[in-house]
Amino acid sequence: MDSLITAAARALAAGDPLGALKRVALRDDAPALALRGIAMAQLGDFVRAKMLLRRAARAFGPHESMARARCAVAEAEIALVSRDLGESTKALDTARATLEAHGDHANAAYARYLQARRLLLTGHLDDAERTLAELDPAALPPASRASCELVVAGIAIRRLRTATARAALTRAELAARQAAIPALMAEVQHAFLALNLPAARLIAHGDERLLQLDEVEALLASTALVVDACRYAVRDARSAISLERRPVLFALARTLGEAWPGDVSRATLITRAFRTKHADESHRARLRVEVGRLRTLLRPMADINATKQGFALAPRHAGEVVVLARPVDDAHAAVLALLADGESWSSSALALVLGTSQRSVQRALDALAAAHKVDSFGRGRARRWLTPPVPGFPTSLLLPTPFPGD
Repeated sequence: MDSLITAAARALAAGDPLGALKRVALRDDAPALALRGIAMAQLGDFVRAKMLLRRAARAFGPHESMARARCAVAEAEIALVSRDLGESTKALDTARATLEAHGDHANAAYARYLQARRLLLTGHLDDAERTLAELDPAALPPASRASCELVVAGIAIRRLRTATARAALTRAELAARQAAIPALMAEVQHAFLALNLPAARLIAHGDERLLQLDEVEALLASTALVVDACRYAVRDARSAISLERRPVLFALARTLGEAWPGDVSRATLITRAFRTKHADESHRARLRVEVGRLRTLLRPMADINATKQGFALAPRHAGEVVVLARPVDDAHAAVLALLADGESWSSSALALVLGTSQRSVQRALDALAAAHKVDSFGRGRARRWLTPPVPGFPTSLLLPTPFPGD
């Protein structure tokens, strides 16, 4: 490796892509192409970065499998950052195995970190934790170690373990300072700020107030009966019942929870659950059926008593009933939450993370675009959607994740 290649690699490691390009911009040999690709990725030109890395992988000789594997790892990171989540991870797995076989433990560890980061983004928290457990942070340079700690913090935030998240971010901050990369330090600071933003709204006794993440964690660990409108579930200290695929039943549970300790009229329940303004006898009959179904599901934790006007929720073990809602009410809040990270997303990647159809996501994006809440660029499969970060709208409670206690 000549001196220019070495200097360019050091510039990239220090977060200086322009300095790297000054040294290798006019060269077309394989190492220079790989470094140019990484530099373009750091500058945000992912299309050209992919092209350069693929050219580099082809330019390396048949006996330079380790160099080709490093190109594959860099391309996998570009796919992750550009939210091309539909691509197969087989190339990354193969590259990691090749690097481990050749003794390049630092880059092999970085490939494992990328796998954990992708699993976190798609909501596979258990798999992400298992992947990180196999990772030796000592094998990583400071910059990669900081990134790894950010994944640990992300998992802890999604699991509502605030103390664990703060400890991981503290370690990430220390490693980022050792790396002396401004962009990385800014990313860690942004993660710290997210912990102090409102994460949800508490609705109880007719009042509302915003909660931070540690307050949400304390609430879910309390003895209250919580109707969780962030994850569409009802839980108390003993058990949790998911109503994610039962929207009518959840609408009834939320309406009853917001009115507790009072009751809710049948007309209000029909309006909220069935989204109609004019109730007839068929709606009243259907309400009786749906209330019966909800009563059966909630029997271990609460009763639903009929009153003169309608129905009332009566917890069996909890001392109070509260509703935990998103900090911002929006019909497409989950889509907005993902776009709030400032990255550009394809509709297919959003559908993959949210676990819904791409057509449903496209309809939501069209509605948000009509309301001037999101922007797009590109056409067809290359179309990407993005929005500036929404103040007070962290994503921690809106991404797919196992419900606490499951």
